[in-house]
Amino acid sequence: MNTEKAIQPSVAPSGTGCVECTAAGGWWFHLRRCAQCGHIGCCDTSPRQHATAHATEHGHPVIRSFEPGEDWFWSYDTNEIIDGPELVAPLSHPDDQPVPGPAGAVPDNWVSQLH
Repeated sequence: MNTEKAIQPSVAPSGTGCVECTAAGGWWFHLRRCAQCGHIGCCDTSPRQHATAHATEHGHPVIRSFEPGEDWFWSYDTNEIIDGPELVAPLSHPDDQPVPGPAGAVPDNWVSQLH
């Protein structure tokens, strides 16, 4: 894999929450950041799995966790954790943003909706 194209360290994240869930009034479990374009999407445990959908649709093969305290990269090409450079801040959603989130959008039965 050509990480030079797949990982763009100077590209800022698209926001503090999943782009598609936010637009639709939905919720997410954990967040992932596209290492190429900065798109923030929800993880594969989340109901809508927008990070993987973004990677598939746009051919962007690497994500980084967007959770506080996590700095791992994942390659969809090899299905494994890979090393990557430091990305431009912010490196995670705000510490006061709840998980799951966003505040006020998470249903009472959220656990039963996880994948």
